Order: sequence, then C-alpha cells, then structure tokens
Amino acid sequence: MGSFDEEGDLASDVLEIPLAEPVGARGEDVSERVLMFRLRRREPSAFEWLVKTHQDRVFDFCLRMLGDREEASDLTQEIFVSIHQNLDKFRQDSKLSTWIFRISKNHCLNRLKYLKRRGRGKSEEWGSVPEGALSDAASAPVKPDEAYDAACERELVQRAIAKLDEEQRLLVALRDIEGLSYGEIVDITELPEGTVKSRLHRAREKLADIIARLEDGAGHRGD
Repeated sequence: MGSFDEEGDLASDVLEIPLAEPVGARGEDVSERVLMFRLRRREPSAFEWLVKTHQDRVFDFCLRMLGDREEASDLTQEIFVSIHQNLDKFRQDSKLSTWIFRISKNHCLNRLKYLKRRGRGKSEEWGSVPEGALSDAASAPVKPDEAYDAACERELVQRAIAKLDEEQRLLVALRDIEGLSYGEIVDITELPEGTVKSRLHRAREKLADIIARLEDGAGHRGD
C-alpha cells in the first residue's frame, strides 16, 4: 500500500469523506486509509472514532485473557494509550484491527506475567453469572427460564476458557470468539498457519473436556 505522500490528491480527497461513513461504502481499503490519514494528523475526532469502534472488542478480548473485569477495563485503557503512541509505527501491511489485536495480545501476556509474579490468580467472578450475560439474555425474545439457562451456559464456557493455558486461551478467543481468519491470527501470533491450526485443535479438545467436567460437576450439585 503506498504512502499518502505518494498519492497526490489523496489528502484533499479524504478530508471530504465523512469519518462516520460505513466501511465498505467506498471500500474497506479506502475507509482505513482515510482513518489512518486523519489519525496521523492527530485529529482528536479520528482517535475518538477509533476507540468507539474497537473498544468493546478489545475489552472482551482482555476479559477472556485475564478473567477479571477490573483488570480488563484498566488494560483496555492502557492499550489505547499504546495505540495512540505507536500510530506512526503501523506499516499498513495488515488490517488496522489486526494490528490492534497484536498490541492487545502483547499487553495481555505482559499483564498475565505481572499478575503471576504478584501471586494473583484469575478473579472468582467466573463462579457466578455475570450481570452483562443476564441482561443480554433477558433482552432476547425468549422465556425467562430459557434466558437464564442461556446466560448460565455462556458463563460456563467463560469459566472453561479461563482454565486453558495462555496460548490456548489466545487462539480460542481470536478464532472462535472474535471470528478472525487464520491469516489474521498468523499476523497476530507470529506462528505458522499449520501451528495455529494444530494448537487450536488441541485447545478446542481441551476446552470441550473442561466444559464436560464442569457440566458434570454442576449436575451433581443440582442433585
């Protein structure tokens, strides 16, 4: 992808495109280039748009990795500070969202190492149904008992993910929760695609086993 300096009239053209224009209206490539141009001009509105667009996914990813809402919230803020500080280092050889996940991954792994050194484990909040899960389920057009069951099922899966090791958690979060392509995951993890697929397969097998054991334990408690 060429630089903006090489693209002649791009500077004047992009300033005419609304920042809130949906991606795809003029092509994802153009939309991202518009955003990056404005970010590098340090336009406050451009960075605000970036945060609003990506903060929920970044927080959810951090929560899957750390298992603690407070830690995930704090780290999400740190990640966007890091993104702002390193915008000039983004080479645009991958999607912006992929680059954001790569930064998020590095911050999460560093935070996990820090928490281990301090002797802190994952939060016990996985042991109960999160308020967000209940409210999301309750808003769905289903019966209250079905909504509660769906929320409990999501909570059980979250608890199971928290029991995976860091790399397995990372791969499951990126592929099965965030829905990223194998190519994007290769860019984020810097692992060969074959390695990603084989390790993800083992992570899924382990996750299924953990879920089965958690369900079995929950069934015994309910007897």
